[in-house]
Amino acid sequence: MPTSGSKALKLGWQVACVCLLGIFVPALVTSLGYSLTDALGPGPGFFPFWLSLIGGVLSAAILVQVTLAKAAEGTAMSLAPDRRMALQAIGVIIALTAAAALFEPLGYRLTMLPFIVGVLFILGARSPIAIALTALAGSFGVFHVFYQWLKVPLPIGAFGV
Repeated sequence: MPTSGSKALKLGWQVACVCLLGIFVPALVTSLGYSLTDALGPGPGFFPFWLSLIGGVLSAAILVQVTLAKAAEGTAMSLAPDRRMALQAIGVIIALTAAAALFEPLGYRLTMLPFIVGVLFILGARSPIAIALTALAGSFGVFHVFYQWLKVPLPIGAFGV
């Protein structure tokens, strides 16, 4: 006999999948109003169409799999994350909020450098060399690619860096 914990976990997955379908299906319908191709290649509806289609199909597949799966005997699982995961999630949300507030005054590079370092540390990375290289590539490298090569305007900030 399945326990109430496994039933709650199954219901949680089903609710999450239905919510995701509630996002992907309208996005798919909206993307059909845009051209999938143009003279240069993919049009404005290309990526929204394929991302929403893939996301919708995967969400539906997970929903079917979870719904048809039989609960394991004697399992009692909780929907709540353990303490470490909850603290990591809160830390990432705080870091995202701080980054969003600092983009305009500090610019992309000076905001993303400490953001990437902080998020990697929050998520458990401990190698200083790996953290430094990832932060430099993710802040200054990404800025260079988008700003110089792709001509995407990113905030520069008050310090001009």
